[in-house]
Amino acid sequence: MLMHNPPHPGEIIKELCLEPLGVTVTDAADALGISRKTLSAILNGRAGISPEMAIRLSIAFDTSSESWLNQQSQYELWHAEQRRSELRVRKLIAA
Repeated sequence: MLMHNPPHPGEIIKELCLEPLGVTVTDAADALGISRKTLSAILNGRAGISPEMAIRLSIAFDTSSESWLNQQSQYELWHAEQRRSELRVRKLIAA
């Protein structure tokens, strides 16, 4: 079952990981081995979590990489479902 309007994973990183630790975006990006620009794009919902990023986050925050990918997948699927009626698809029926 899909969550109702799940948050972007960047929001989770910002509110549940960085803010409680008092870590700046610059320090977090450095710890993750990525640019500040890349992390900022994720935190602001302009970029998603790739498999590699999920692994980086799992190492940095002692979480599972699957949990980060699941959050990204739920976010994307919910938004795609909002456009379901716009899809031009017909059912295939066995002959």
